[in-house]
Amino acid sequence: MTQRHVLHHVHLITPSEVLQNVNVWIENERIVQINSALPNTPDWQVTDAKQAYMLPAWIDLHIHGTGGFGPEQGTPQALLELSTVLARQGVGAFCPTLYCAQPAQMAALLRQLTPAIGRETGAKILGFHLEGPFISPQKPGVMKPQDIAPANLPDFQQIYDAAEGKIALVTLAPELPGIDPIIQFCLQHHIVLQAGHTNASYEQMQAAFEKGVRRVTHWGNAMSGLHQRAPGVLGAALINPDISCEVIADGKHVHPALLTLLRQVKPISQITAVTDALRPTQQSQGPFIANGEEVMLCEGVWKRKTDEVTAGSALTMQGAFEQLLHAGYSLCEASRCTSTNAAELLHLPIEQLGANTPATFVLVSPTYQLQQVWLNGHPVL
Repeated sequence: MTQRHVLHHVHLITPSEVLQNVNVWIENERIVQINSALPNTPDWQVTDAKQAYMLPAWIDLHIHGTGGFGPEQGTPQALLELSTVLARQGVGAFCPTLYCAQPAQMAALLRQLTPAIGRETGAKILGFHLEGPFISPQKPGVMKPQDIAPANLPDFQQIYDAAEGKIALVTLAPELPGIDPIIQFCLQHHIVLQAGHTNASYEQMQAAFEKGVRRVTHWGNAMSGLHQRAPGVLGAALINPDISCEVIADGKHVHPALLTLLRQVKPISQITAVTDALRPTQQSQGPFIANGEEVMLCEGVWKRKTDEVTAGSALTMQGAFEQLLHAGYSLCEASRCTSTNAAELLHLPIEQLGANTPATFVLVSPTYQLQQVWLNGHPVL
């Protein structure tokens, strides 16, 4: 049966402007037109959106889990449940992110998880994000030292084969001996390379950029910092306009003033907000476990209970969107950083809302509270 909806009184956010008080026509899972007219036939169901902002559903390229579900559970069902939870939060697509582990362990986990891809009914799985195993022992963050592996191409090929090629992004330390063949393999297989958990010098990061590492993982965290005589990875990412920055936009992992600085220094197209959320995020009851260890929530950040090392965020993409607005980003800029830029990075066919695009979007109130979520023409919230 044909489904026809018109959302009335919408403020539509595009990458460059906000279209005020338009009507969005949705038919058979697609937006068919955007204009100021209303239908005069009963075939169309008209809903007053009451000045809500419409923007593309969010895309999270770095998330370990939420709502008690995450890839570390090692079952397709865990990923499918995560997909459902994220859809209700306004996320249209995501990259399940695996913790650093020895290559054989990572390959075994991917063999268990990969069958979930294509079966999800909520947020679409875009491919896996591997946070390791080839990272710097000097910048482990919350990763376990025994899980860090030396760079070895056959080991990575084993991981790639276990995932049936469904790897979207890889975080690695570009200064490691033996990393160059892995960089070349990733480029040949269209995997986005990210420098993260890295102690690279500014010069090493510049060399990595020339080799094809054009992005950094959770900018400002687990990387060599900015010093007046040693700009490090953090400085290299700021200085080079062609380096893309993934940033945990919770106002905790990176100070809100630095989120503002990032906007002032970088082209807006080179900023992608992520959550780096952990499995117990929004979980109602403990124990709260992430990467096999108990964590506790301290002022909005998950910390490992044994030593209080920061383990990840409790952020949602809606929270990231709001935090960017508080840091001075415009509505269009915040939408780009939480959706459009990620779509462009992974060369997804749909990058913004418009006529003849899938009706996958969120509606947020004038005070930026999540009101509705639509995926492929159907409301899920």
